[in-house]
Amino acid sequence: MKAGSSLSIHWRATTSRLLLAYGVFFVIWGTVLLGFIYWETLHYLETRTDQQLKQQIGYLRSLDEDHMLVALNDYDVLEESNYNAWGLFDASRKWLYGDILVMPEGVKIDADSVRLPTEKVVSGPLAPATPKLSVIAARLKNGQILVLAHTTRIAAHVGSIILHALWWGLSFTLVPGLIGGLILNLAPRRRIRQIESATQPIMRGDLHRRLPVSNRGDELDRLAAIVNDMLDQIERLMGEVKGVCDNIAHDLRTPLTRLRSQLYRVQQQLQDNDPHEGMIEQCVSDIDEVLARFRALLRISELEDRRRREGFVAVDLGQTLQHVHELYAPLAEDQQLQFTLQIEPELLAQADPDLLFEAVGNLVGNAIKFTPPGGHVTLSARRAEPNHAHIEVADNGPGIPQEQRHAVWQRFYRGEGGRDAATGHGLGLSIVAAIAKLHDFDLRIEGDHTGTRMVMVCRLL
Repeated sequence: MKAGSSLSIHWRATTSRLLLAYGVFFVIWGTVLLGFIYWETLHYLETRTDQQLKQQIGYLRSLDEDHMLVALNDYDVLEESNYNAWGLFDASRKWLYGDILVMPEGVKIDADSVRLPTEKVVSGPLAPATPKLSVIAARLKNGQILVLAHTTRIAAHVGSIILHALWWGLSFTLVPGLIGGLILNLAPRRRIRQIESATQPIMRGDLHRRLPVSNRGDELDRLAAIVNDMLDQIERLMGEVKGVCDNIAHDLRTPLTRLRSQLYRVQQQLQDNDPHEGMIEQCVSDIDEVLARFRALLRISELEDRRRREGFVAVDLGQTLQHVHELYAPLAEDQQLQFTLQIEPELLAQADPDLLFEAVGNLVGNAIKFTPPGGHVTLSARRAEPNHAHIEVADNGPGIPQEQRHAVWQRFYRGEGGRDAATGHGLGLSIVAAIAKLHDFDLRIEGDHTGTRMVMVCRLL
């Protein structure tokens, strides 16, 4: 499995989605919380700055001009952690002293402080890097205007700390969340693989299997228990249906056999040219056909019992096909068909030799029946993949239409187009399908209207 595909499967899991949803919720909530703390902190520091400006400008207004200028020259060092600037203007707002060279626009005299962009208040290399300054203006007793500008580096530092805390919080949340999601998904994925492995035999018809249930009692265990209960009911119902069908076949076979024997004795006692002889002969033939169907149905029921797998041995496919060819070669010759055998050496499969012989024989017999005189039938076995072999029965008969290829494996289905299409009971290929299913072999039909190729894919040893 590719890494991208594996990662995609990880994050399609319910646990990962829950972790992702929780992580997104935590990130959003943490961002909102830290943003609120950041806003409240800045609001508090700005309020404190405004109060300091009011106190400072009130103190400066109370001094005479000489002492005020001395105090203003020392204004820059009043607080080492802050940036301070000042400007003194005459009544016409012409600059007299200080770092602020132009009366800032938007500042009201003898009013509360306002926040203005730094470049509108001070400029030059000594201007602070902060985007805004708190500015306040007051008119002195002599009519001059004093402007003070102030910013606190503490606010910027606190804001930086909060932003760093936000980024580190995101990192400590998302990274462990991603790693934790991958780790927490390992156990559920392992259990899903166990359930998937357990369902494969069930899908192949082994209803005795059950899904694994752990001691955790979680959702997967509850689901597996529900499926196991459902399988119990299905197995019981199918067993009842199968038992009824088998009992019917067994119960009817005995009286039909007795009836056939009686009709045969009556037939033997009839005189020559008796008008009832043909009727009795037809009745005997019909009873033989019904008995053949019952035998085939019981045969399929027997093959559906997967306990027969315990008797599997290593089978040489080439040798089995050789025996089939020897058995059906005279029949093909009588039907004026060319019957060829093509096998590769050393093709060994785990199988029941008698059942495999029966399956291949049914395929060959079906091909001979539907191939017109002068045609050819080919029986072959070849290695198609490193661990698989193809047993093929090919003919140049009328072929099987695409829409009927699924139906031919069903019970009592009889195809059209062969010279003996009206004969048979429609269970030969059903027996082949049951044998292939018992061996976990794949069956497929290839070819077109100019012929048919039945392919049985076998796993090699």
